[in-house]
Amino acid sequence: MPRYYLDLYHGDGLTVDDEGQVFETRARLRREAIRILPDVLRDEMFEGDRTEITVKVRDESGRNIFEASLTLDSGWIR
Repeated sequence: MPRYYLDLYHGDGLTVDDEGQVFETRARLRREAIRILPDVLRDEMFEGDRTEITVKVRDESGRNIFEASLTLDSGWIR
């Protein structure tokens, strides 16, 4: 089975997945890429009113094959 790498782009820059993971289907790969976005947002506690986190999935050849993003907008109401 092929190995896929889930790289995270966020306010602090890029976190490269050097290990990768094996997924039985593209649907499971897609679910995992989307599932990790809220977890990263909770763990990072970003400063500022807008945060965007993107996961880009690479295949074994290094080609980007999937991308998903999560954006959080926040602000005080006056």
